[in-house]
Amino acid sequence: MLYKWEGIVLKVRAYGESNKIVTLLTREAGKVATMARGAKKPSSRLASVTQPFTYGMFMVQHHTGMGTLQQGEHLNSMRHIREDIVATAYASYIMELVERVVEEGKPEPFAFDVLLQALQAIEEGYDPEAITLFVEWKMLPYTGVQPILHACAVCGAVDGEFAFSFAQGGFLCHRCYQYDPYIIRLTPTQLKLIRMFYTVPIDQIGKIELKKETKYFIKKIITTIYEEQTGIRFKTRKFIDQLERTPELQIRSITAKEEMPEDH
Repeated sequence: MLYKWEGIVLKVRAYGESNKIVTLLTREAGKVATMARGAKKPSSRLASVTQPFTYGMFMVQHHTGMGTLQQGEHLNSMRHIREDIVATAYASYIMELVERVVEEGKPEPFAFDVLLQALQAIEEGYDPEAITLFVEWKMLPYTGVQPILHACAVCGAVDGEFAFSFAQGGFLCHRCYQYDPYIIRLTPTQLKLIRMFYTVPIDQIGKIELKKETKYFIKKIITTIYEEQTGIRFKTRKFIDQLERTPELQIRSITAKEEMPEDH
């Protein structure tokens, strides 16, 4: 059957001399692998719509197994993401994360909305590092990890001072610190931000401005969860780590820090 799906190009790899295998995340059918015949040829009508990050409408011939991509129409080519190396790095990591944790074969509208909103936010100039934190926290349940962030993981209290516990799988209130000697104490701002990353839709946040140290602190927590509890390690994370050691990104971070003296 021939289907018309709203989708995002998640992953592309060459197949033979002229073809591509294109993995789409679609709103209607979830993650789908398709064969794009002749798409490697510059003259192909499929060449431009089979670039990573492309958001569009795709006509796919599909029964079982791999489908065949017949045609596509751009809704947003994410030009800024392609042209800005920092945006490219974070968007590539987001794409790999979603591609790795979402299984094929069933609709995943939540994952689709998270990915689309993240790419659109980066495309519009939002801080790609902050947007990445949203995606990392929101996609955790797809790995089987569901952190307890609405209350204390032990006693259920919602008031008091809180810390993060890897052992208990979420927040611990000050009454329950004895259950984990390795807690990471949180300020009220850090607590609020982690909850926001996990629960608030990306398209409802407005312009978020965070100190570099705040992002680094929360990133250490979420990275540890992925590496130690899910066992998933991402190739594109190395690219981001390399970028963060380059003068260009360091200059951006210093400028952002000077312009954004307060978290909010």
